Amino acid sequence: QVQLVESGGGLVQAGGCLRLSCAASGSIFSINFMGWYRQAPGKQRELVAGITSRGSTNYADSVKGRFTISRDNVKNTVYLQMNSLKPEDTAVYYCRAIGKVDYWGQGTQVTVSS
Repeated sequence: QVQLVESGGGLVQAGGCLRLSCAASGSIFSINFMGWYRQAPGKQRELVAGITSRGSTNYADSVKGRFTISRDNVKNTVYLQMNSLKPEDTAVYYCRAIGKVDYWGQGTQVTVSS
């Protein structure tokens, strides 16, 4: 079993920045992939950024150059650094871990005002 605890969401002005954290515990060594997803009102949940067990990363086109996903293996935590935030980035952001089964965090709200 894997537990994911997210933090770092909040309200910021356009052009600002936030860093989201996802701390994993439990059967950590079974995880092959971790990623950040978001879901805005009336929209489908989408992949924002992902990182594999080998360290390869990928990003949605809409966030390339602005967001960075990283990991701290000592702390068993992944981060999403979000810079130059736009109102269209407003969504609930979810952490996901894929191993033997899928695990999801509870979500954290990010609101970007104009």
